Order: sequence, then structure tokens, then C-alpha cells
Amino acid sequence: MELDVYKDWLGIPDGPRPPDQYELLRLVRFEDATDKVRANYKKLNAHVRKYATGQYSVISQNLLNELAKAMLCLTDPERKREYDESLGRVFEEDESSAVPMERVLVKQGHIDRDQMKEALEFAESHGLSMRDAVVQMKLVDDQISTQAFATELGVPYVDLDDMAPEFRILKRLPQPVARRNTILPLFIDDDVLLVACADEITHELEDELRLRFNLPVRRVLATPRGITEGIARYYGEMDEMIAAEDAAGIVSESSSSSKAAGQKGPAKKVQKKKQSGVQAFSQLSKDEQLERKNLGKLFMLWSVIGSVLIDQFVVKAMIVSLNQGIFGFLPSITTLIVPPIVIGYVLKVYWK
Repeated sequence: MELDVYKDWLGIPDGPRPPDQYELLRLVRFEDATDKVRANYKKLNAHVRKYATGQYSVISQNLLNELAKAMLCLTDPERKREYDESLGRVFEEDESSAVPMERVLVKQGHIDRDQMKEALEFAESHGLSMRDAVVQMKLVDDQISTQAFATELGVPYVDLDDMAPEFRILKRLPQPVARRNTILPLFIDDDVLLVACADEITHELEDELRLRFNLPVRRVLATPRGITEGIARYYGEMDEMIAAEDAAGIVSESSSSSKAAGQKGPAKKVQKKKQSGVQAFSQLSKDEQLERKNLGKLFMLWSVIGSVLIDQFVVKAMIVSLNQGIFGFLPSITTLIVPPIVIGYVLKVYWK
């Protein structure tokens, strides 16, 4: 039977496929509590990730993207209103304005009114934003602070530990650009590029993103620390994936060429070489690069020491037993051959 991920994995009864975003996140229709939306998303995200390996890896990733897009829509006030209206919800016209994040924190019970006043004075006297002030005062952590700030701005909040970007989107933006601007492109939803950022996107950056992706840009808010860690993590994973795909492509191409020429042996040798190859130095973390540097130095040092010891205690003893003769040149042969080979390998391959 064909797998119905909505029913088999999420427990959604038979009905329209794909289900609407409320049903997808197992919410009552028109749920307005963003904390409830995020909580359900987090729980379903963790459940679907159980199928992320093996035969269902692609299907599970597609479903994770659907869940993420639904959560981002239903926690974005403007987009949620448009979506609810498309489902037939009628809103009463009001003139509600944005609520400052300090009042959001009071309403949610994270701080009291006295702490709010202290935070306002602290922010003003130290030239800080309210988001930074409440964190520095240790009233709330950076996640709660950023969530409240997102509520004030009327944009969604994302936890990048729970939401991975699509690599096909990520690789279109160079890592230095992402790091310099503290942003992380996530995916495309309804012909709009969703970008995780720590604050406002400047007009210059928005223009650059629009040119690179040929799409309008919509921001979602994340903690600065979350974005910095996400850039290191997801760009690293993308580089590993691309390297693996390149290696597989080379092996496949060599195998195909050998088959076309009626040669089976060379293809196997190429594949074996790729499987046992040394990972590129540039793909390693800083700690791994340092470790490889130190190991390379040890290899070179011991190639010299080991060669001298072999010459003195093995080769020389053999020569003595043979009364030298034509073997008089041998005491230095190991030292002349082995260290240059080892040093050349370390410099040209192991450290590259």
C-alpha cells in the first residue's frame, strides 16, 4: 500500500491531501496562540525526524518542510490573517497597534511591572535595545527575549535547532555573506524567500538577496547565537554532502567509462581509492586541522628518526655480516629514500 504520511505518521484522518495548515499541525482551526502553534510544531518535528534516515529520508524531509512552512505562516500575524480569511474566517476591524516587547513579557508572566521599569531604565542608561537589556539583566534568556521581540515586530520566530534550511537554497548564498550579515536563508514558500535574521534586513541586503534568488524576501526572527551556530553547522553539512556527491560522481563516471571499454578491473581500483582517500584539509574543522598538522609533523620526524635507526642497527648489521663489498653504499639508503617520500606525502596530500 502507498504510504500516507499524514495519516500513518501524524494521525490525520482521511480527507483532503495535503491537509490545511491547522490540521497538519494538529491544531483547532483558527488557533491564535503562537506558543501553542510552536509547541505542536516542535512535537511533530521531533516525531517526523525519527524517519529521517533509511528509505523514508526524502519523504520525511519534505514533510518537515511542510510543517515548518505551516508553523511560520500561522505565527506571522499578517500571513495568518490572509490564510484564515481564505478559509472563511471573518475578522472584526480593529486598530490594534504593535505591543512593545516589554509588555509582551509582562503579559506572558516572564517579568513583572517593576522589572519592566528597571529594564527600560537599564536599556536607556546603557544604550541597549530592550531585547539585549532583559538578557543582560538575566530576567529572561535570549530565546524568550527574541520571541517577545518577534511578537512586537509582528514576524515569526524560529528555533534553528528544529528547522534546517534546504541545501539547494543555502548554496546559492556564500557563507561569508551569511556570516557578515548574520542571516540564514531557509527555503522558498509561496514564491517568497524566507530568511532567518537577528534583526531588520537593510535595504541593501534585501536588494542583494532579491538579485541572487530573483524572489521577494520575507524575514523570520532567530537569536543571534542560533544564526551563528546554524551558519557553522548547516554550511558544514552542505560542504560534506557536496564532497560526498562529488566523490560518488567521480566513482560512477570511472565505473561507467570502464564498462563502456569492457574493463572491469580499473573501475574497482578507482572506487577503492576514493573510499580510502584522505578527507580534504579545507573540509576539516579548526581543531581537526590542528590535529592533522601535529600528526603530519610527527610523521615527518619519525620518518627521519626511524630511517636512521634502521640504517644503523639493521642495514649496517647486514652489511657487516656480508663483509661489505658492493654493499658499502647501503648504510644511508633508507635515510635517503623514506623521509623524502613521507615528507612529500604530508606536504602535498595530507595537509591539502
